Amino acid sequence: MKTQDLNASPRSTRGNSPARALRREGFIPAVLYGPNTEPVSISVSHKELADILQGVGSSQIMFNLQIEGAETPRKAMIKELQRNNLNQRLLHADFYEISMDRKLHVFVPVVLEGKCKGVEEGGMLQVIRRELEVICFPGNIPEEFVLDVTNLEVGEAIHLSDIPVGEGVHFPESANFTVVTLVAPTAATVGGEGEEEEEEAVAVAATETEAE
Repeated sequence: MKTQDLNASPRSTRGNSPARALRREGFIPAVLYGPNTEPVSISVSHKELADILQGVGSSQIMFNLQIEGAETPRKAMIKELQRNNLNQRLLHADFYEISMDRKLHVFVPVVLEGKCKGVEEGGMLQVIRRELEVICFPGNIPEEFVLDVTNLEVGEAIHLSDIPVGEGVHFPESANFTVVTLVAPTAATVGGEGEEEEEEAVAVAATETEAE
């Protein structure tokens, strides 16, 4: 998992007017909280955060938050991002403070690799899960799960149990669900709409759990 430094400043004002003033100056309001952390209101540079998130999912980055006046940085992940619906500019960020010796529940993106020969034969590739939840320490979080679909044929699938994980990483689900499948065109047409709804339902989150 990528680790990025990000500067932050404490803020004492709240409400819509101070938030709008911050945004006009190139900053966005944010908050840092966690299971053993009193919520801290902060602001961060819109440009710095937007540059860090360029082309990367927010759940794939661990931040060293250097809050002005603090001696040491605070390790955190983004719990929630608010964006403007029209221009997608960042409006607010929730940072969740983490400890390197406590395990996290995080979602890791699925990336497909290879030219699927089943598609060349007329099949249609469907990605059922674009992210997979794992439990691990922050230092062990995978950046992505790369699935090779080169030899996948019509009627075949890649299931959760087929995906290797690194040391100290495991899936919380007990069910062996399908992650990627290759179906005949007629089956894809009938089931495509439902699959899209399932993909959209996947949420990004990072929550902490007791170390085992």
